[in-house]
Amino acid sequence: MLRRIVAAAAAVVLVVEAAAVVVVHLVLGRATAGQSMSIAGSDPDVMSKATYALGAGLGAFLVLCAALLAVAAVRDRPPGRFGRVLLIGAAVTNGVLSALVAALVGWGAFAALTAVLCLLVLFLVLHGRPEVRPGSAPTGPGPHAAGTGPAPDAGTGPGTGPAGAPPVTPTSP
Repeated sequence: MLRRIVAAAAAVVLVVEAAAVVVVHLVLGRATAGQSMSIAGSDPDVMSKATYALGAGLGAFLVLCAALLAVAAVRDRPPGRFGRVLLIGAAVTNGVLSALVAALVGWGAFAALTAVLCLLVLFLVLHGRPEVRPGSAPTGPGPHAAGTGPAPDAGTGPGTGPAGAPPVTPTSP
């Protein structure tokens, strides 16, 4: 239940963050175009269009991560490998942005972005360990996990030798 709540809360917060990022980039792009700003002789139109594109790209990335979190909240299952990579990227992005925002905007914005980072990390940590449900076989590390030791009924299948002998491994010709 906690995993669903964290995933849903993180999805909502990422959508709000995506909207804020897009609005900030729109304002920055308009300011750049309106004042004909340039850095080291760069074209102001190119700079304003690049600001718009960066805002749209970052907003789309955050909305995609929010969609992954929403699906995880509905299904109560962790995302696949690609989804985890995207969410880790979103967490790293929020960490970098929170450090920048602390210096440029203030501690309130830093606290807000750090809270989003905490939600993302909490989601990833909660979905990092497989949950053992009553009546199911354990899947985590332990004496009876796959490939970590003999099962309680070991020694009766193919590839096993007499009692006390090492297991026989089949060889291919």
